[in-house]
Amino acid sequence: MPESNPAPLRRNLKIMSGAVVFNWTPVPVTVLIDYLDSEGSLAQFLCDFPTVSREQAQATLRLARQAFSRHADEDPAG
Repeated sequence: MPESNPAPLRRNLKIMSGAVVFNWTPVPVTVLIDYLDSEGSLAQFLCDFPTVSREQAQATLRLARQAFSRHADEDPAG
């Protein structure tokens, strides 16, 4: 049974060949990225992959935003 407020992602070499998946699902995070990249919506993704909760998807997008901020080069011209 999923714990309340679980980490949104996990990786296990025995699951989906080590792909990063949404916790408690076999759904790779790259599927969400592909949906959004191809002009799909979060609502459609959640409809097509009902094992992923809205909270998991939103938490994953927040993590991605934080990662982008940490890894972006600062413009020296400022």
